Amino acid sequence: MAEVSVIEAVRGTLDEALAADERVFLMGEDLEAGGVFRATDGLAAKYPGRVIDTPLAESSIIGVAIGAAHYGQRPVAEIQFADFIHAGFDQLCSEASRWSYRTRGEQHLPMVVRTPWGGGVHGGQHHSQSIEAWYAHMPGLKVVAPSFPADYRSLLKAAIADPDPVLFLEHKRTYRLIRQEMDGAPAEERIGRARVTRRGDDLTIVAYGFMLHEALAAADELAGEGVECTVVDLLTLNPLDRETLLEAVRATGKALIVHEDTLTGGLGGEIAAIIAEHAFEDLDAPVRRLAGPDIPPMPFHHELESFFMIDRAKIAAAARDLAAW
Repeated sequence: MAEVSVIEAVRGTLDEALAADERVFLMGEDLEAGGVFRATDGLAAKYPGRVIDTPLAESSIIGVAIGAAHYGQRPVAEIQFADFIHAGFDQLCSEASRWSYRTRGEQHLPMVVRTPWGGGVHGGQHHSQSIEAWYAHMPGLKVVAPSFPADYRSLLKAAIADPDPVLFLEHKRTYRLIRQEMDGAPAEERIGRARVTRRGDDLTIVAYGFMLHEALAAADELAGEGVECTVVDLLTLNPLDRETLLEAVRATGKALIVHEDTLTGGLGGEIAAIIAEHAFEDLDAPVRRLAGPDIPPMPFHHELESFFMIDRAKIAAAARDLAAW
């Protein structure tokens, strides 16, 4: 067993994928030098011609990936920061996500788009966005947001093997902060399956990405006060694992949905609707959402950034309030 960081898990999985399948190649900005977060460090020298630098043009990065997938390759494209992925929105959401449907399932686009997302790293308004709700809205595009290194490894492996397009979200704050002991073989993971990471009887907290770690820390604090929380890690944002979600909420009767994205239009609204529609009679309190404020950008100043970000203290306060209902 070795302790591995998230960025090490990502790099190792890309290495394994390149070694296992000659159709796999990486493309994106500055990848030959290792990428801005060093996710591809050393891979260009190890796999000549299969780690490709691209221009600063996100629409072409995704467009070329679509074309390569059409011709039987398995591209893994990187958008350097999720904030800039919108330039490729049309290619990803109007073309890639619909290809299997428009061909009646006869053709597929096996492609992955990796991108770092989220705030709390003093990145300011253009390097801190949560973009998941825009893309989880698109049928045909799978959206994955792991929390632990082992999940990054198993789900990235699953994404590369998937016959259809996958948007793979990597929270920047988890890259070197979150570490985990892992053995040599990744667990077999299926896209579209959530996990209960902690069990308690008083309420259920639903989270993903870096917020999952803040939720677990809040749950540990609350346990010392006699409030026991179930914590659900969604792992995949599209398609959502409704069965695991509803089972966890029905068991406690109370649900707190946590995400870093802004409240209005955030994924928490969809999750709350699923709970209200399918578990209403099991609820002992209204479904509650805890999310970022409806402010256009993430502030750069550290105090304003802290105001925007959801943390364990805010989660614990919201959970206490809900538990007392």
